[in-house]
Amino acid sequence: MQSLSAELPAKLGYRMPAEWEPHAATWFTWPRPEGISFPDKYDTVPPVYAELIRHLTPVEEVNINVWNAEMEEQVKKLLRKYQTPLEGVRFHHFPAYEPWCRDHGPIFLVREQDGHHERGIVVWGYNAWGNKYPPFDLDDVIPQHVAGLRRLPLFSPGIVMEGGSIEVNGRGTLLTTEACLLNPNRNPQLNKSQIEQSLRDYLGVTNILWLGEGIVGDDTDGHIDDLTRFVNPTTVVTVVEEDPRDANHELLQENLKRLQRLRDQDGQRLRVVELPMPRLIEHDGQRLPASYANFYIANQIVLVPTYRDPNDARALAILQKLFSDRRVIGVDSTELIWGLGSFHCISQQEPA
Repeated sequence: MQSLSAELPAKLGYRMPAEWEPHAATWFTWPRPEGISFPDKYDTVPPVYAELIRHLTPVEEVNINVWNAEMEEQVKKLLRKYQTPLEGVRFHHFPAYEPWCRDHGPIFLVREQDGHHERGIVVWGYNAWGNKYPPFDLDDVIPQHVAGLRRLPLFSPGIVMEGGSIEVNGRGTLLTTEACLLNPNRNPQLNKSQIEQSLRDYLGVTNILWLGEGIVGDDTDGHIDDLTRFVNPTTVVTVVEEDPRDANHELLQENLKRLQRLRDQDGQRLRVVELPMPRLIEHDGQRLPASYANFYIANQIVLVPTYRDPNDARALAILQKLFSDRRVIGVDSTELIWGLGSFHCISQQEPA
């Protein structure tokens, strides 16, 4: 296990890179049949992982946290079944209860020091979105395991934070939501300015932009990665609901209005591009947080969740125009969204 550094990463020159910057790898935590994320639907979920990994292995290494050797063999068997090459896949016996690697996985930092490219890891506290789904002690220590594996310095702010709640442009600007970061189920001892200071100190950002509510059905209390994403340093995509009768319509219009007033670290207005929302998807009367904003940017490709919806093609076309240097690939996320998350929620990038 790596030792914690008492110094602040920002003062050491570290920053959180944007997702489109070069990756060394993508990390996943494989879901367990015994887990609570996919009640009565587990068998339909691993094939979605297999398809994502099949697209990723030609462009970057894939690392998978598994419970034990038995799970590793099961995953290898499934990947072979779906013709996913194993050469670029690495397995690690780092057990976690649930598969949401965006939130319990490591947040990597980078810096240039004396002509060398160096990396570090921020270890935020993880409490399963406000103690909603205990136990989560194993999930909480995944970043320490990865830091030990990679022999990287660890920095610990001592506060609760999830990767899906923050979005950066790599130049100093961070987007987040009041609904999540100011929720008393995370850090009741901290006020807004104290939370902002932690973001500056540990992620190297200088400009923090706040949106309001998250989409309906999001049990994370409003993660930004279902709402608004940077696609380059000056441009964001944000989801809008065109049906005024839909519960998401008004809150997404409010976020859109806020975005149109916000400015980046250089004082420039953001370019705001609208993404449609898929139709309402429910399970046992519960609305699921289906969103095209939950895409994952990898080397050379962008993996976009689709939902067997007429708006799938529109969303893919908008994103392909914005990511002209990458291939935008739609993958059916209808089974995965059953667990209240999609591709960005289950993945975590490791910068090169």
